[in-house]
Amino acid sequence: MPRTGSLDSFGSILDGLAKRLGLESRLLELRLQHEWRDIVGEPIGSHTWPAQIRFKKLSLVVRNSVWLQQLTFLKPALLAKLNEAAGTELVKEIVLRVGDIPVPATAPSDARATDGTSPEAEAALAEAAGHVSAIQDPGLRERFTSVISKYPSQAPLPPATGRSPVL
Repeated sequence: MPRTGSLDSFGSILDGLAKRLGLESRLLELRLQHEWRDIVGEPIGSHTWPAQIRFKKLSLVVRNSVWLQQLTFLKPALLAKLNEAAGTELVKEIVLRVGDIPVPATAPSDARATDGTSPEAEAALAEAAGHVSAIQDPGLRERFTSVISKYPSQAPLPPATGRSPVL
């Protein structure tokens, strides 16, 4: 005899199971980390990282104290965006702390530039080596070279004249 009741969707079964096992916040945490820039937008997403959710508190890692201060004022708007993305109120508070932001995986087209095979990358490394030659510590010198060579140079800096530039 066939059942006459309605069928539950697989998604609703998984949601119920996650809720019963207490995995709801962990699943949201992973989803936030995966879709972070899409949810909060590029400027905030590139300077922050959702580290973890515990007891309905989102621990948000911020690149520096300037962003920490700015996000202090944006907490209500961020909470609204996060809970809208979750579909329910899984986050009630955001705790901000300064720390290192994980670097997202780069696209294959960016790999050519980091190998140093392109002329632009080689020129950037040569210019960076000139700037860091006075650093004694080899590890620190290598790190600065890496940072400087990856920084996009859009326009040359004006020469130091002792005067502040007119804006």
